[in-house]
Amino acid sequence: MTALVIGLLLFLGVHSTRMVADGARSRFIERRGPALWRGLYSLASAVGLALIVWGFAQARQTPWVLWSPPPWTRPLASLSTLLGFVLIAAAYVPRNHFKTLLGHPMVMGTMLWALGHLLATRTLADVLLFGGFLLWGGWCLRSLRARDRAAEPRRTAPRWAPTAVAVVAGAALWFVFGRWLHGWLIGVQPFA
Repeated sequence: MTALVIGLLLFLGVHSTRMVADGARSRFIERRGPALWRGLYSLASAVGLALIVWGFAQARQTPWVLWSPPPWTRPLASLSTLLGFVLIAAAYVPRNHFKTLLGHPMVMGTMLWALGHLLATRTLADVLLFGGFLLWGGWCLRSLRARDRAAEPRRTAPRWAPTAVAVVAGAALWFVFGRWLHGWLIGVQPFA
């Protein structure tokens, strides 16, 4: 469990830099350049992610069960993660309706992914992992929206073709991950 907690603190901490230390981040980039910042950011993120995966796998060996979720939470988790995958895909597709309406579909997709998993799982490790991402996502979204209000970003007019690409790509990734990769990587078959 310790590796999971350290990994979450490292990964989410690095991804919170602009929220808690934007000035220090800007000064570092100014003095040492964006390439070094991106390299250190990527390295810390990768180490944090590796610790999360390793720690979560360890915690699953001796789970601390907190409750038993009702059966209806599984389909709700599937729907939530499907929407999450679509929103995450939308973050990479320019000029789609999700990006125009929501502003930050990546963070909202992460929050839906975390919420769905939190509803359908039952251990302390699940609560730490998915609850941590859900809380971080809410905090991050609030920070991003405040930054948007201050900067008044210009939104482009959305188009239907990129929106369709985001939906199809997100749904395809959700299906492939849920059908094959989730069981192989995590050890749980969501579509079983």
